[in-house]
Amino acid sequence: MLKEDIFEDLKTAMKARDEVRVRTLRMVVAAIKNRLVDKKDLGDEDVIEILTKEAKLRKDAIEEFTKADREDLAHSEEEELAIIRDYLPEKLSEDELRAIILDAIEEQHVNSPSGLGLVMKIIMPTVKGRADGKIVNKMVRDLLSDL
Repeated sequence: MLKEDIFEDLKTAMKARDEVRVRTLRMVVAAIKNRLVDKKDLGDEDVIEILTKEAKLRKDAIEEFTKADREDLAHSEEEELAIIRDYLPEKLSEDELRAIILDAIEEQHVNSPSGLGLVMKIIMPTVKGRADGKIVNKMVRDLLSDL
């Protein structure tokens, strides 16, 4: 399971004295333990959700640090983001995502932009952790407006 892999990798990083990896994995482990308070057990989907949230936090921080001309802090966040991405599933290509969206549109018999919510409800669980929600939303809007 992904959770156990992360815990083991933290131990390995501590033994190797890899400060960046230790710092990053400790934050991820803390987020996992916080979620365990609410839920008794976490599956890989739950851990991927946590990792996705942590990755988004790092992306936002990188953006803000870059705007504030703090490249040192942005670089630190980029290192952490790279470590987190190692545990996330591979991102879908644009063609794969388009195929999933078109299948959902056909399955739901949607033929106008007003069906956006229905299509998104079908797609998001399928692409969770493998595609950015903003990109999915934009692609669905574009495809529905072309109908």
